[in-house]
Amino acid sequence: MRRLRPAILLLVAAAPALSAAEGRVPLADDPALARLVSETLEARPELRSAHAMARAEHERVPQAGALPDPVLSLGLQNDGFGGIQVGKMETSYYSIGLAQTFPFPGKRALRAEAAAAGASAAIASLDRARLGAEADMRRAYVDLVLVRDRLALLGRLEALWARSEGTARSRYESGVGAQTDLLRAQLERTRLRQRRVALEAEERARRAVVNRLRGQPAGEPVETIASLEALADPALPERDAALADAEARSPELASARAAAQQADREAALARRERFPDVTLSAGLMPRGALEPMWQVGLSVPLPVFSGRKQSRAVAMSAARAENGVAAADAFAQVVRLRALQREESLAAALETLALYRGGLLVQSRATAESALAQYVTGRVPFASVLEALAGTVSDEEGFLGVAAEAQRLWVASREVSLDEALPGGAAGGGGGMPGAGGAASAAAPARAAGGGAQAAASGGSSSSSSSSMGGGM
Repeated sequence: MRRLRPAILLLVAAAPALSAAEGRVPLADDPALARLVSETLEARPELRSAHAMARAEHERVPQAGALPDPVLSLGLQNDGFGGIQVGKMETSYYSIGLAQTFPFPGKRALRAEAAAAGASAAIASLDRARLGAEADMRRAYVDLVLVRDRLALLGRLEALWARSEGTARSRYESGVGAQTDLLRAQLERTRLRQRRVALEAEERARRAVVNRLRGQPAGEPVETIASLEALADPALPERDAALADAEARSPELASARAAAQQADREAALARRERFPDVTLSAGLMPRGALEPMWQVGLSVPLPVFSGRKQSRAVAMSAARAENGVAAADAFAQVVRLRALQREESLAAALETLALYRGGLLVQSRATAESALAQYVTGRVPFASVLEALAGTVSDEEGFLGVAAEAQRLWVASREVSLDEALPGGAAGGGGGMPGAGGAASAAAPARAAGGGAQAAASGGSSSSSSSSMGGGM
């Protein structure tokens, strides 16, 4: 047991710091992440596509407000087919004419305003692409740090099980220990090796995601912060401020409002289209040696089918404008709802983290130390010590899951995501109830947070359970 005690103390001491957040860095200020975000903004083809579309829509605005092109007409009028009679016959001449259509006053301005609203929607799409690119990298970064934290936790657990196997072997060979202790230790070490294979594969996959987002080969090394515990917890914003910020920055809401504005301008244009455009024309007809002729003209369309055309267009545009306003209101409601959900979820996550740091992890550590002390005096079996330590490791893993979820919620708030974020999703981080032994082969029932470890320390069930690192991190 003397060989086992240093490893146990090392594992317990390696738990996340329970003190306040001195020296912890906010995710937004992490220099490694800042470099990755800068790289992804330069590398993502989606951003280049959105930039191009925004430029294209911007170029549409001056086109919409321009006058129609003037029309040049050239002609020849001749008497008979025997030859060119210009200068010989009074009714034979060449003709040169120009015509220019002038839209009814107000039409050009309304067309330009409608096009400008469309350009605003394209800019909102660009903002969504940019926010999405940043959020994708931040989420991938948090996931990569999380899996690396789990690998570090697995390494500490492997050291513990290696020493526990040696202790169990010594006790078995000396005749004071059971063979099942040795077999269980060997079994758990094999499971941990199996889990390491899965975690290392996940780390490579997470790293490949980060590298894809920044346009680098999948196997390129990625520098990250040391652990999630080195990141400061996100600040919980005031509810009114969070709602106002989400409404002000939501690209979907901005796009919906731009679409409503465009529909409103198109409805006003449809009403103005009832009034006819005016076409002015002028022409000169040279007749050779004879006096030239000239003409001027004015033409307007006659809206004789207004009941089936212009009136229907007005009704259609009015319906579209009404739809645009309703759609913008619907988006505003969803944006506010998602902001409220994120605020509630983040509050729950921060409260859960406070419980981990201020009580649960401390209690889990004390339970493990108590189980160890009772094992030394022979009051509890070896399996009870291992079960208590499994609860400690499971609690630490649960802490990592909640810490990662809190950072993801901050990322979603910066993205102004419309994805649902209901409270309670963070509490079970890492798979399995915090503090419950998660052994795949354990016969003991699941216990509430820290319950398994406490039962072991008080001389409870001796059936071993591995940590969730060995079964379902």
